[in-house]
Amino acid sequence: MMRKSENYRLADLGEFGFIDQIARRVRPTPDIKIGIGDDAAAFRIPPGCLALTTTDMLLEGVHFDLSLCDGYSLGRKSLAVNLSDIAAMGAKPHSCLLSLAFPETTPMTLLSDFVAGLLEIGGEYGVALIGGDTCASRGGVVIGITLYGVQEPDKIVQRCTARPGDLIFVTGSPGDSALGLKLLRDGIREGRAVARHLDPTPRVREGLALAESELASAMIDISDGLLSDLGHITKKSSVGARVYLEKIPLSQEYRAYFGLEEKEGYALALGGGEDYELLFTAPAHRRSEVEALFGQFDTAVSEIGEITTVPGIRLLSSSGEVVHGFAAGFDHFSVRREHTS
Repeated sequence: MMRKSENYRLADLGEFGFIDQIARRVRPTPDIKIGIGDDAAAFRIPPGCLALTTTDMLLEGVHFDLSLCDGYSLGRKSLAVNLSDIAAMGAKPHSCLLSLAFPETTPMTLLSDFVAGLLEIGGEYGVALIGGDTCASRGGVVIGITLYGVQEPDKIVQRCTARPGDLIFVTGSPGDSALGLKLLRDGIREGRAVARHLDPTPRVREGLALAESELASAMIDISDGLLSDLGHITKKSSVGARVYLEKIPLSQEYRAYFGLEEKEGYALALGGGEDYELLFTAPAHRRSEVEALFGQFDTAVSEIGEITTVPGIRLLSSSGEVVHGFAAGFDHFSVRREHTS
């Protein structure tokens, strides 16, 4: 066990001591043939499946603020954002690599809690930690995770396969994470929206079910904002989309905070990002099958529009008028950089 003294720092343990502490907490799984401790890991995937891989970096000051979150929730969220990518492909998570850069003065309590959170959510979704890298950081904390998933080739869901006439669906209630960040910055540390921001739920089971049932014609997760991520689908599929504002599912907390004015009330739901909900398309004649499938889960699903042949995304008000002026979403290399949790 790691010592819990606030005065115990990473420099006291050293790189290999820290790696050893992590390795002791990892449970072996049958598919992992070589795990932590060698120059490379080795694992088996089920026969007939392809291996999928995704990677994400989280930087202190860009993706998270340690004054607004704790090590445990940071560990969970760090893996959750990768799990959401695998979910969006309709695949089953398998194993992951973890790379960490921490200042030498980092308290071991923070690191211990981070590892506990990451391993816990990994256990919930069957993900084995099989290796990675560590180094000292002269600046803030840097977290890098590579996640592997598996799926049969013909069941993998991509962004490029939406078709005109398909309906557009979204899970959950977009905008809650952005509201949670706003509340955290206002000094509020509790509530559903705050929890949705600090500890998002990747829709792994729902994404896998959509793939197995072959209901989703295209799919993506909402990481940069609903409009931005829908734009990835329309661009890759060479189609357009029509979205109805009144059909965007807003939570009670969101409605209570913002009200229902179009510009103010829908801005974060359409462009806030970090919801990690699924945004997918499905043939119109299979609408009832989508609704029946989600009856198996404690996850709401809402139809919000349809795919069109006309390029671009049109937002329509309740009166049928096109609404303009919403931000498209987060871009790491644009001027807009408010993405810190």
